[in-house]
Amino acid sequence: MDANLPGRADAATPVPVPFGELFELARDAEAAGQTERAERLLGHLRAVAPDQPDALHLAGIVAFRRKNHQEALVLMQRSLAHGLDQAMYLRNICEVYRVLGRFDEALASVSRALELSPGDPLGLHNQAMLLAELGRYDEAVASARAALLVQPDMAAAHFLLAEIALLRGEMAEGWEEYEWRFRLSPSAMPAMPKSLPHWDGAPLAGRLMVVADQGVGDVIQFSRYLPWAAARCGGLTVVCRENVRPLLQLLLPDLRCVETIEFDDACAAHVSFSGLPRLHGTRLNNVPAPAPGLRPTPEAVAGWRARLDQLVPAGFARVGIVWAGNPEHSNDRNRSARLADFAPLAALPGVALISLQKGAGIEQVSGYFGRAPLVNIGASVRDYLDTMALLEAVDLLVTIDSSVAHLAGAMGRPAWVLLPRAPDWRWLLGRDDSPWYPSVRLFRQGDERAWRPVLQAVAAALGTG
Repeated sequence: MDANLPGRADAATPVPVPFGELFELARDAEAAGQTERAERLLGHLRAVAPDQPDALHLAGIVAFRRKNHQEALVLMQRSLAHGLDQAMYLRNICEVYRVLGRFDEALASVSRALELSPGDPLGLHNQAMLLAELGRYDEAVASARAALLVQPDMAAAHFLLAEIALLRGEMAEGWEEYEWRFRLSPSAMPAMPKSLPHWDGAPLAGRLMVVADQGVGDVIQFSRYLPWAAARCGGLTVVCRENVRPLLQLLLPDLRCVETIEFDDACAAHVSFSGLPRLHGTRLNNVPAPAPGLRPTPEAVAGWRARLDQLVPAGFARVGIVWAGNPEHSNDRNRSARLADFAPLAALPGVALISLQKGAGIEQVSGYFGRAPLVNIGASVRDYLDTMALLEAVDLLVTIDSSVAHLAGAMGRPAWVLLPRAPDWRWLLGRDDSPWYPSVRLFRQGDERAWRPVLQAVAAALGTG
């Protein structure tokens, strides 16, 4: 979203500091990520000029950054009502409409923006993102390529092309375009070690630093490449969060793991986890199997089974469920469901639901009134090693697109994954299986973008065995 507003503010507005000067300070604060300061400055401006369109629009951008999307929409609509019909305002409000799922209004806004400024690469990119979310991928690609004709180094447009290509299984193009992710905004990706060259996949005499550059699910997915990389170098140093270190060390017991990028005299080059498929030359027909070794100890599995024996009626199928992901995820508004959406599953006889939910969404358990017993055990799960043991102790996992879905798939455990209408690229299009995880079955939203029909399909499949 572009906050580089034109600054038409009237310098004669009667405030202690000239309006235009104070507006520039607010705009600079927003650009620097100082949202509280920007809000405070904008509050002064709006107190004396409540309908000034630039201040209203910038306040909308600040609200959007804070994920107050409805407030952002109200402010931006007011800015349009009191301002000029200009491309910047319209393309920004297009993004708010898109996030709120108001797609017709989003299309109308970006279309008008491009009428006013046909060659605007930011408007073309906004249009491409919207079309991709609507599943109109050919049009999205055309719009992204039009943006690149004007601004060839627009990393966001390249990255969108990468995601669409990978979603379609066009991996040769997709992995190359995916490299543009490191040229997105600094906050979008972690820093890479500048003191080390980027590994090109060739044999390496020294150690290789492998940086976990995305979320836990991505680390689990791409961990299958660690043995391949280890065979081409003098050892691996992995930069990752502490919570995934035990999983990676199950795959390679001697693996050195650190939590921050640090200089290592033994490391000769670096690579990101998500860069390994490109170097490997991964295509749909040669996706490596998950690396063996992601298995809990028999003692841990026995412990969880004994606990479930006490909590679950005898003879009931034990179905693990996860309905919500990390709310900070960029696509969480689409991928997360509600526990109430699982009602078709909860209505089945002979089924007990085992909640593996942790963090956001766990409060929904208090409102559960389904027929199936619900065992809320997620709070007792300390780490991913516990999660692995629990996945071995249940008969099936039904989950949204989450790290637990990746873990079950990497373990070879049966998992049914619920996907939104606009899925993440790794689940591809129009299929109910995954080349990344043979034990996973996919259930997809239709054009209605609702979870209840998906869970009805899950319940029907489970009910028929």
